[in-house]
Amino acid sequence: MAHEFTTSYLTDAIAVLRYYKKLGERAIEQTPDEALTTVLDPESNSIAIIVKHLAGNMRSRWTDFLSSDGEKPDRNRDTEFEEPPRSREELMKMWETGWGYVFAAVDNLKEADLSRTVTIRTEPHSVMQAINRQLAHYAYHVGQMVYLARHFAGDRWHSLTVPKGKSAEFNAKMTAQQRPR
Repeated sequence: MAHEFTTSYLTDAIAVLRYYKKLGERAIEQTPDEALTTVLDPESNSIAIIVKHLAGNMRSRWTDFLSSDGEKPDRNRDTEFEEPPRSREELMKMWETGWGYVFAAVDNLKEADLSRTVTIRTEPHSVMQAINRQLAHYAYHVGQMVYLARHFAGDRWHSLTVPKGKSAEFNAKMTAQQRPR
């Protein structure tokens, strides 16, 4: 994630949300098609189911974000864990649609909105708390997706961050990039 010094919570939160979106996409890209719906055991979720759940959560939380409860009455959370998307294209459409709800809401927020109150499952949250709640939720599930993608890609995996055993090399490269020219 490119770091930019900021004192704006919203600027930082949006950058982190975009980072996790991209991380998930890079994991999905490396996952073989047949593995997108594969579960490791009967109680686990596949990448496709995680995407379906995230998309449902995102629609519910971010539609009419400032004016309605974040748990929409028409959301049936349990069905998000049934019948995964049937193709990579369907999965990516769900992914993009879900993130579309997120950014349509957060890109339009102002710093003054952060102290406003929103509800999630009838519980009051400041806008900042609601964003933090969702950041944690998305990081949790994107981490699951990355773990599964890494497992299924095997030796074809390209690291999404600092490759294992390459920290010193990575640090040297970063230091060299920061030297004045």
